[in-house]
Amino acid sequence: MATKQNPTTPKRRRPPARTAAARANQLKAAAFALAEERIADGTASNQLVVQCLKLDPEREELERVRLANENSLLDARVGALKSGQRLEELYAEALEAMKAYRGDDADV
Repeated sequence: MATKQNPTTPKRRRPPARTAAARANQLKAAAFALAEERIADGTASNQLVVQCLKLDPEREELERVRLANENSLLDARVGALKSGQRLEELYAEALEAMKAYRGDDADV
């Protein structure tokens, strides 16, 4: 656990991260550190304690995997729709070609 700083000692401030993802990670780390400090001091609210208990890395990973699978499923559905449209175009072209062989269409 981190050593307790003297209240008169100024905290070293880190520069903000260069990317949005790294900045989000910095803010998460600061929030976790503050939550841990409040829990250790006994000043944490019930809501904070419950929120910390809900944080489960395995659950978050499963949620990420589920979202990735849903995205791939949606991509597959879009591909199937595009394939179906192309198939309809090919059928229409084949029907037009059959009409030309039959002699129904005088323009061709």
